[in-house]
Amino acid sequence: MIVLRELPDQRITDSRPVVATLGNFDGIHLGHQAIMREVIAGARTCDGLPTVITFHPHPLRLLAPEKAPRLMLTGQQKEQLLAELGIEALIVIPFDRALANMPAEDFVREILHHRLGVHRLLVGPDYRFGRGRAGGVSLLARLGSQLGFEATAIAPVLVDGDRVSASRIRELLSRGAVSDAATLLARPFSLVGTIVHGEGRGTNLLVPTANLAPENQFLPARGVYVTRTRWPGGAWEGVTNVGIRPTFGYRRIVVETFLVDFEGDLYGQRIELDFLERLRDEKHFASAQELKEQIDRDLLAFDDWRRVR
Repeated sequence: MIVLRELPDQRITDSRPVVATLGNFDGIHLGHQAIMREVIAGARTCDGLPTVITFHPHPLRLLAPEKAPRLMLTGQQKEQLLAELGIEALIVIPFDRALANMPAEDFVREILHHRLGVHRLLVGPDYRFGRGRAGGVSLLARLGSQLGFEATAIAPVLVDGDRVSASRIRELLSRGAVSDAATLLARPFSLVGTIVHGEGRGTNLLVPTANLAPENQFLPARGVYVTRTRWPGGAWEGVTNVGIRPTFGYRRIVVETFLVDFEGDLYGQRIELDFLERLRDEKHFASAQELKEQIDRDLLAFDDWRRVR
């Protein structure tokens, strides 16, 4: 996949029409996937280049930092998911004050048409862009007819009667409903990062854990989960605690996983951690022994989950 992290000085291709979508696409959920399928199908009809145009940082980071969402995906995760869907080009436009102040019509003429040479554009029905978010589907359609490209709105995807959206998924994850979030994502929610040395608490409890330094901005609700740890050449299921370890008086959130029956060394390994099911809330225990007894119960719950899945 072609990845450009700035606007090109000239059109990215003269030989293949650019069939593109425009947006932030955090999560790459079912709604986003529907748009990507339309982009890819549209590109096939004209031997076009299926392209995603997005922004970094998220526009709200600049315009209203207090409202900016914590992103579920890292940039690398997004690139990988888009490539797996069949997108062949990703253009990441730096979002700065100049772009924020650009009128919507100028954005269409100067960037979409002149710089990127968009042949066909597909967006969600409520997509807004340009200074003051003044641009929308109707403006794209009107200017597209003048400039020689087609703009189409793609209907939202509904699950259980409600629209699939990144905010809906974040709300589910903030309650720990990882299996419900997986339905809307069409895959488990996952964190990526490197396994680092912890403080030895797990080893002292005879339950050695792998401590993840996550790169994602967004973490699921504090609690205990069934998870799958994946790394190049391997994958292993286990039990993960996301929390502050209140029994030991900590306040910093950690992500630590016990890989059931695993023998090996993952320190320094970059892994992806899939959240499969929530087992319980994080709890405070009066002693390390009480915590050890709860961990044993968690492992029994994990065994039950593995038997019935």
